Amino acid sequence: MKGALASGAAFFAAPFFVAAPSKHVESTYDKLREKIGFNHVPNNEIKTMNTVLHKANTRGSADHGWLKVNHTFSFANYHNPERMHFGVLRVFNDDSIAGGKGFNTHPHDNMEIITIPLQGDLQHKDNMGNGTVIKSGDVQVMSAGTGITHSEFNASQELDVKVLQIWLFPNKKNVTPRYDQLAIRDLQVQNEFCQILSPNDHDQGVWIHQNSWFSMGEFNDKKTSEYKLKAINNGVYAFIIEGSAVIEGQMLEKRDGFGMWDMTSISISAEKNSRILLMEVPMQI
Repeated sequence: MKGALASGAAFFAAPFFVAAPSKHVESTYDKLREKIGFNHVPNNEIKTMNTVLHKANTRGSADHGWLKVNHTFSFANYHNPERMHFGVLRVFNDDSIAGGKGFNTHPHDNMEIITIPLQGDLQHKDNMGNGTVIKSGDVQVMSAGTGITHSEFNASQELDVKVLQIWLFPNKKNVTPRYDQLAIRDLQVQNEFCQILSPNDHDQGVWIHQNSWFSMGEFNDKKTSEYKLKAINNGVYAFIIEGSAVIEGQMLEKRDGFGMWDMTSISISAEKNSRILLMEVPMQI
């Protein structure tokens, strides 16, 4: 495939992507889990009792030429002891991948991996026999389970692809690996939140091995709504993809993240031309 990433670049972008030459490959789950010491790590500079605010300009960032990335939580060369995770939400990367470039075949295990292209399309191949294009507006999930290998490349040779890469710790280990993908636009109702992910294979959207629900909302007009949590002891991490919103009294702008816990519902006032992702996740790993 054209545009293979430069030698060594994969390590700096994602150190858990490099396959070891020995028979033993360190587990993705164990590599990430060993760094966790808290249920959630609030930013002590900007917090209230039950919330944590991550402004867009406080994220870790890296520019590898072909790959530009913003890390909400510690990942690769970015390490911040106050930015390790939010409950089971361990990785939230906001990536821009240059035309024809991408990640060569690399392994994962025992993580629930969610990919949402925001602009452009992503070419995916894996050892389960899947060879697909994840289009802008799709959501893709992989349950890595006992182990998978896959590659991801920008499907365009000219235009950048912008994509959210999200990893959650699963609620069970060593499951049979699986893959799923669907178009969010087929589920959406304008100016409303729609569920795009759940723990139930018969529910709306894709499903994963975790007691988590994701919802996406696109708002052409100003709209105030309420999100009711599905499970006790869950929290919600909101991410403003575009536009702005006031969530639980906190003003949020493009690419800001805001985590909330010990609540049964949250109030959301979305501004015109906004796009918001809500991730309800268990706070206990």
